[in-house]
Amino acid sequence: MPLEAYARARPEFRAKVMAHKKDRAIQLGTNVTLIFEDELTIRYQVQEMLRAERIFEAAGIVDELEAYNPLIPDGSNWKATMMIEYPDESERRHKLAQLIGVEDRVWVQVEGCDRVFAIADEDLERENAEKTSSVHFLRFELTAEMVSALRGGATLAMGIDHPNYSATITRVGDVTRASLLADLAA
Repeated sequence: MPLEAYARARPEFRAKVMAHKKDRAIQLGTNVTLIFEDELTIRYQVQEMLRAERIFEAAGIVDELEAYNPLIPDGSNWKATMMIEYPDESERRHKLAQLIGVEDRVWVQVEGCDRVFAIADEDLERENAEKTSSVHFLRFELTAEMVSALRGGATLAMGIDHPNYSATITRVGDVTRASLLADLAA
């Protein structure tokens, strides 16, 4: 939307997206949240970036779309933003140093199938020798068998199995599961 139109539509659009995101958020333990992205969440992110940066020229809009479009699932996968959250700055710094590689230990599992570990940060490296980043972008590639099992009612589990952070959800709730199932091609 052009900036002026977005300014008018923003309160209602934002409320819609926040409600949608709530159904696509998974809390893994006390300090990690996965927000599963889709076309609506990314459209909102692009609109917010255009608004914040006052971008209205075609080239700038194309740059934002090229940056964010890869975060939209393509029918065989889920894409998520992973946020590692520690409110206290010194604790966060300490924990991020202990969690190097955590982004590669996040998994999803369809009932009756093997775990699928995340493919992390395809856009750029988000950790160094001292610490990991507090934000990572993850992709989970599912097989046709997994998609079929989900469509047939199989449960969905998620977790993290890093030596310094472990969390498991044995059954993702029905609302979230249905929202994620909508991302997968029939």
